[in-house]
Amino acid sequence: MNFELFIAKRIIGNKTYKSSVSAPIIKIGIAAIAIGIIVMLIAIATGLGLQQKIRDKVVAFNGHIEITNYDTNASDESQVPISINQDFYPNFKDVDGVKHIQAVATKFAVIRTETDFEGVVVKGVGADYNWEYFKEFLVKGRLPDFTQNRNEEALISSYLANRLGFKVGDKFQTLFTEEIDRLPRIINFEIVGIYNSGFQELDEKFLIADLRHVQRLNKWEADQIGSFEVFIDDFSQIDEKTVEVYKAIPSLMNATSITQKYYTIFEWIKIFDNNTYGIIAIMIIVAGINMITALLVLILERTSMIGILKALGSSNWTIRKVFLYNASYLVGLGLLWGNIIGLGLLFAQKYFELFPLNPDTYYVSTAPVYISWEYIVILNLGTFIACLLMLLIPSVIISKISPVKAIRFD
Repeated sequence: MNFELFIAKRIIGNKTYKSSVSAPIIKIGIAAIAIGIIVMLIAIATGLGLQQKIRDKVVAFNGHIEITNYDTNASDESQVPISINQDFYPNFKDVDGVKHIQAVATKFAVIRTETDFEGVVVKGVGADYNWEYFKEFLVKGRLPDFTQNRNEEALISSYLANRLGFKVGDKFQTLFTEEIDRLPRIINFEIVGIYNSGFQELDEKFLIADLRHVQRLNKWEADQIGSFEVFIDDFSQIDEKTVEVYKAIPSLMNATSITQKYYTIFEWIKIFDNNTYGIIAIMIIVAGINMITALLVLILERTSMIGILKALGSSNWTIRKVFLYNASYLVGLGLLWGNIIGLGLLFAQKYFELFPLNPDTYYVSTAPVYISWEYIVILNLGTFIACLLMLLIPSVIISKISPVKAIRFD
């Protein structure tokens, strides 16, 4: 029989213990643990969720890695064509972790209506285009179909549609300027779908259309494209995979990751990690201090019992273990309630979107949450261990208690 655990259970199960002087302080300690784990869960889930959502929006328009010709400048328009006949296309077998590669091309254009005009980047995509992300962004209509003959179907953002008064089924003129001294060329596109990624910086820019239009306007051959977009399985390995892709492609081509292309955005979302770490540290310290206070009160309240146990031959460490078992129960109780409430709030936000955000600031309309049992388990274990380590400090006071004085203590 575990003697220390037996004594701890008797203390916890004692009715007078639950109505003692220490009861309110113990409840405060449990509440501090619960509130701490709630705040930490929300901070991690929303921080990771926001990072993932913003990252997915950028990936939707660019892929994880972009392969371009070295002669291409930093603009959004494809200028120097690349042959689509490459060893790495359509299957990038030389690099593990690449799940998809697609050929695209972009060209500046102006949408013209009877009353207004708007500058856009027409992104030409083909039959190999990955529509996975745009399925989530689609708010009206359907996605274009570029698997058959060349057509004038287009996917436009709700931002551009609202500015220009467009709706699904409308046709509009798009002007493409070849050279300054030549008249612009006109293509009449038909809107078959409207998307909204919530990322205005990209929504206000891109119109998705058939790749063959860009090839024809640029007087390219059917096997010439502007760039390749590469998608990988694990975003955390994007830097390593970018280097591997760069080494696997011809010397006249360059590979750029989206973290390099949109450096400021990804540096901004990294700040969320620092904020999350700060919140976790503060919550653990606050919860630990409350539990230290509760344990000190418990020790003082049980001074007579400590004296009797010492008089019967119990060592200081044995008595300390009794109170550490007791404290472990209280920490566990706080973690239990904290997880029930915290996860309840996270699942409610995930499925019912209770808390909105300003998309102009955060690029999303509601607070996204990312729930993973991996970080939940690690957070709970880390909090439990940290609190117990902090509780070793006040338990040292037990070794200072004299049996004679303790038995007489009132």
